[in-house]
Amino acid sequence: MVNIIKKIDEIAVKDPERIVYDYLGQTNTYGELKQRSDAWAHAISQQNLAKGEPVMIWGGQTFEMIASFLGCVKAGHAYIPIASYSNAERLTMIQEVSQAKLVLAIDPLPDVDLAGMTVLQAEDVKDSTQAPDPAEFVAGNDNFYIIFTSGTTGKPKGVQISHDNLLSFVDWELADFDLPEHPSFLAQAPYSFDLSVMSLYPALMAGGKLVVLPHDVTQNFAQLFMTLPKMQFNVWVSTPSFAQMCFLDKTFDGEHHPDLTHFLFCGEELPHTEAEKLKQNFPKAHIFNTYGPTETTVAVTQVEITDEILAKYDRLPIGRVKEDTKITIDESKGEKPGEGEIIISGPSVSKGYMNNPEKTEAAFFKQDDAEYASYRTGDAGFFDGDMLFYRGRIDFQIKFNGYRIELEEINFYLSKNELVRYGVAAPKYSKDHTVQQIVAKIELKDGVRRKYSDAELTKLIRADLAKNVMPYMIPQRFVYEDALPISQNGKVDIKAVIKEVNS
Repeated sequence: MVNIIKKIDEIAVKDPERIVYDYLGQTNTYGELKQRSDAWAHAISQQNLAKGEPVMIWGGQTFEMIASFLGCVKAGHAYIPIASYSNAERLTMIQEVSQAKLVLAIDPLPDVDLAGMTVLQAEDVKDSTQAPDPAEFVAGNDNFYIIFTSGTTGKPKGVQISHDNLLSFVDWELADFDLPEHPSFLAQAPYSFDLSVMSLYPALMAGGKLVVLPHDVTQNFAQLFMTLPKMQFNVWVSTPSFAQMCFLDKTFDGEHHPDLTHFLFCGEELPHTEAEKLKQNFPKAHIFNTYGPTETTVAVTQVEITDEILAKYDRLPIGRVKEDTKITIDESKGEKPGEGEIIISGPSVSKGYMNNPEKTEAAFFKQDDAEYASYRTGDAGFFDGDMLFYRGRIDFQIKFNGYRIELEEINFYLSKNELVRYGVAAPKYSKDHTVQQIVAKIELKDGVRRKYSDAELTKLIRADLAKNVMPYMIPQRFVYEDALPISQNGKVDIKAVIKEVNS
């Protein structure tokens, strides 16, 4: 396949009545997707944006969201998806970094100052008979989407993913996972989370369907376990932690989900115990473990978890490298021979962080004779033959419930709190080496302890954090210490705190 947009449009022209989107029983067709994305493209092209200028999109997981995504790229602009359950400050921070001048309000915008920005609402976009010009479509090295992750000093980093980065990923998923024809994907991950791409574009380019499980449903167990058994799809995409949560539902098995043939996991480590349980509950399904940072377009390795793999390894491998990609291990960053930092090179590696040359230079590089860029992942790993294994982070970044979190970003805002002298967010690991919870260890300023109870302090500090970080980054537990360990250079010893939390 050469162009993602043209391929999706071809399916729409050839089979306009084919269902593309199922949002809790409300369905839309490929014909409607083309018509609506063409309308968005026309409206965006009237905004006099500079060529390639990014467009912010604020919304949830409705059909209008994916129509607006395609509208952006048809008009020649990358889109920046921002989940509407985010705090308002994230919207302004992303605007500051991206310098975007247009925001598409699929959901109502929060009350924030967006001075100088144009706001385009869904109801303002009328159907158009004017087809977009294919010459304007995003293609090649043009940015297709930009996903913002957390940063170490409160400023989020915008990972730029080009058309060809995305094409490399989708071609691989459609070729190497033995998916059903016209697959129906569970679309559970919010679109601001790059895991969503594992469902979104493989479904659209294969003439498949997206079966949406909205964020507000996943946050309510009663609603989730009432909704999930009624949904019909054959490809499950989620983090391992979300699937683990679904084990609480007694109907989460092959008998109640007879169409479910494939599980694709990404975003965090797949525990051995969970894979075993899935095998028991879904004996006929294929279970794939995958790995890849946002900077390398969703995933670059995969392995099917068979009975043989389960019997051979206590800690599961993260897979074999996709054919067009190369992974090397920088052993200078490792503690054992053969182990070190995972370095990824290939056509799905991002060009870097938007408007952030310093962070880009630190993470991305290109060998003189290399065709593609390389990315320093910060992940520790090693090879056993052609199979890659993950051994955790070499810095202070973690994966929790599938979200990539910079602990230093939480620390930054904890330490800005007027009640706090030092604050450290530390991951508490389970026996399966996954992050069970985030624990905040806090040394308070003089006199604070006498004024408030621990419960009052926690309420105040949580509320202050909520103004600046995403909800999934707020620690679940707060522990107040008389003093935190100090390193030789006079700073709080973060590694020592993490060790204490896990001792």
